[in-house]
Amino acid sequence: MKFLYNFLVFIVSSILPIIALFNRKIKLFINGRKQTFLKIEALKNEETIWFHVASLGEFEQARPIIEELKSNFKQYKILVTFFSPSGYEVRKNYDLADVVCYLPLDSNANAERFIKNIHLKFAIFVKYEFWPNFLNELYKNQIPTILVSGIFRKNQLFFQFYGGYMRNSLKAFHHFFLQDENSKKLLESIDFKNSSVVGDTRFDRVSRILNQDNSLDFIDEFKNNQYTIVAGSTWKEDEELLVNYINNIALDDEKMIIAPHNIQNEAIVALKKSIHKKTVLFSEKEGKNMAEYQVLIVDTIGILTKIYAAANVAYVGGGLKTGLHNILEPATFGIPVVIGNKFDKFKEAVDLVNLKGCISICNQNEFSSIFTKLKKEEDFRKSTGNINKKYIQEHLGATQKIMNYLKTQL
Repeated sequence: MKFLYNFLVFIVSSILPIIALFNRKIKLFINGRKQTFLKIEALKNEETIWFHVASLGEFEQARPIIEELKSNFKQYKILVTFFSPSGYEVRKNYDLADVVCYLPLDSNANAERFIKNIHLKFAIFVKYEFWPNFLNELYKNQIPTILVSGIFRKNQLFFQFYGGYMRNSLKAFHHFFLQDENSKKLLESIDFKNSSVVGDTRFDRVSRILNQDNSLDFIDEFKNNQYTIVAGSTWKEDEELLVNYINNIALDDEKMIIAPHNIQNEAIVALKKSIHKKTVLFSEKEGKNMAEYQVLIVDTIGILTKIYAAANVAYVGGGLKTGLHNILEPATFGIPVVIGNKFDKFKEAVDLVNLKGCISICNQNEFSSIFTKLKKEEDFRKSTGNINKKYIQEHLGATQKIMNYLKTQL
């Protein structure tokens, strides 16, 4: 298994530069990693706490812990590594991290060089990022390592008869801080008993959003005190449902804000052309009377959380095909959240669908029906949103439990 894994890493590292010639995201993936070892040189003689995240969602899980560490342990440098360009490109200038970079591909040589070039005090992996060569190198160098907001599923390699190599890499973790009891039972089934169920740190993160200034003047002007739907992190399949609803069902007193996942010019132009109602882009808002428009397309990144604060109802994209995006951010504002039907890998979505604070749809008829109901029935809208708000309040505290542990180790 070890030989096969390393051979696959070698093949991937050989093929990706060719794919990068034709794919922008892979080009970022490749070119960004060329800077990693240069960037981490700055940490060679500094005691460093390393956070590794897959993408933006996992970064949000790391963020409350980073904030606490920066407040309580100022003597340590913070390194954040990303696997995905979609996370790195948004947070590459995160001000609480001393270095933000890509994680090199998981080869033996990269792992050894990476660990050797940093004075690591502690390593923190988030949710389900398991790179065996890096983990084995941490284990070999006796660097304390934990998993936070961890979640395990029975179909993962660790729990298969042929998954010995991956199981062995879990020895690097001194402790697993998990989201649910099922994950704890699965780890115990393969003799890892160093775990505790503390929940998901994202609840602490999104709860703090309520204490920040979420106002945006152009959003207030656009909304103009009217009923507003915010559709965040949408993909093409989401936008097809949205556009049909806007063109054929939405009333004149109903505003729509769409923040697509893909903000490349070609995709934005095509989306705008497909909408028959008066539509304005974020990038062309200057000098416009925003109140005159019914649809706003947000062709920028980094402000979606604040936009959710203006919503009466939210639709979160990715759940029809590509992978559901963060539903906790809109939920924390106490509004109903509508998603696609592929959400079983997201515990909070499963919970909230069962509680009926989050509503799952799978086709145009269901989409249009629920948004019509949410617009017409204010009591239903408020009671649905309150379910989400209560759920988040009941799941706070994971960050403090993890910090209690870290304070004994640092």
